[in-house]
Amino acid sequence: MFKRLFPAMGALLFALLAPQAHAYTPSAQQVVGNVYAIIGPLGQRSAENDGLNNNLGFIVTAEGVILIDSGASRLGAERIEKAIAAVTPKAVRWVVNTGSQDHRWLGNSYFAAKGAEIIAMARTAKTQAQYAAQQLDSLKGFLGKRLAGTEALPATTKLEGDEAAITRGGVELKLFYTDTHYPGDAMIWLPQQKVVFSGDLVYVDRVFALLPWSSVRHGQQAFRALEALEPSYIVPGHGSVSDVAKARRECGDYYDFLNDTIGAAAQEMEPMEDVLDRYTKLPAFEHLEHFGDLHRANMNRTYLEYEAI
Repeated sequence: MFKRLFPAMGALLFALLAPQAHAYTPSAQQVVGNVYAIIGPLGQRSAENDGLNNNLGFIVTAEGVILIDSGASRLGAERIEKAIAAVTPKAVRWVVNTGSQDHRWLGNSYFAAKGAEIIAMARTAKTQAQYAAQQLDSLKGFLGKRLAGTEALPATTKLEGDEAAITRGGVELKLFYTDTHYPGDAMIWLPQQKVVFSGDLVYVDRVFALLPWSSVRHGQQAFRALEALEPSYIVPGHGSVSDVAKARRECGDYYDFLNDTIGAAAQEMEPMEDVLDRYTKLPAFEHLEHFGDLHRANMNRTYLEYEAI
């Protein structure tokens, strides 16, 4: 079992420690109307980007700003706030977390100290608390002093049930569990604007990474639920703002491959190394960033998930 886990853990270590060549300054781009995205770089976390290699977003309302995810640190949250200020003088009054990975929520305390309500699905908040110490320890490895002042504050407004709807500043948001990258992860649907903030369910322009606690089966199911919403715009967890067709080609089809091919081989008890060797090359996805680093580890994790069923 240790041998089987090693490739995935090696990929995780690479993702945490690999440097990024250029500094990154968050900036907002309009998605549609009052909805904006902050698109992170495709590279990995670094001191230069304060752990902000992910996408975030915000909605400007008559009563203030709704922020989707809050960054990986106090400094990261300050950089996000500056990006918002370039669009509107209105303060962040609400923060809605899509997930439990560090860069989705460790800026919560910064905005809470300024009076913002911190909102997430109940299982999201539970997983945030579960992984907080581990994530802060990992971030110290490359943020060092830049992590100073960061406090782990899981969401305090916890939405019960398998899905939830809230209205803030006159804007309706619907949250649905995806349980894909981390247990308790969610996506946010803005029905009025037909925009989905997918959190770490959808990656485009690069390959997603399956962690030991990820679920590729949940990813496939949640992606199909996202498609059923028929959004006009998807703000993915990583990569450019997309439509459904691009997300399907670069992410949904990859979920299908992992589940329907690697998962099926595991259930047929084919030797894992033979299966991984057979599908090392996949022309449909090889153009995506990090494919060479993460693809074999993703197949490994998929095989193990299905082997355990």
